[in-house]
Amino acid sequence: MTEKTEKKASIMIMHDELCQVFNGLMTALSLQRAGARVTVFFGSRGINAVHREKIKELKCLPDQPEEEQKRVMARMEEMNLPMPEELLLMLHMEGARLLACPLNKEVFEFTAGDFVEGVALADPATYYTDIVMPADMNLVF
Repeated sequence: MTEKTEKKASIMIMHDELCQVFNGLMTALSLQRAGARVTVFFGSRGINAVHREKIKELKCLPDQPEEEQKRVMARMEEMNLPMPEELLLMLHMEGARLLACPLNKEVFEFTAGDFVEGVALADPATYYTDIVMPADMNLVF
């Protein structure tokens, strides 16, 4: 009988475009529920996806005409898809690590209280060696 080892998944969300954030979070949740140990890192503009207020302002397909944006958002609502706030809560409650980039926190002048529940700052001294390098998969959105 072979011993099953837990897979480790590192997911980086570097954009604040709603569809990118949604895809990253849905992937993270799927991997978490499949038994992987998941860490989601929010860097660059992706840090807006874990800001209590800015998460509500994320736009889907901002480079497309407004009617296309509205059509896609309406379709997501019809499909009853969870929004990023709900996905983040699910990930947090189900044990995923949610990390924000400390450099981008300073660049965007966020405070620790600006983040949604469950988000911690990544440790720049150990993030890559402890999370990214040992991961079985590294995905970027």
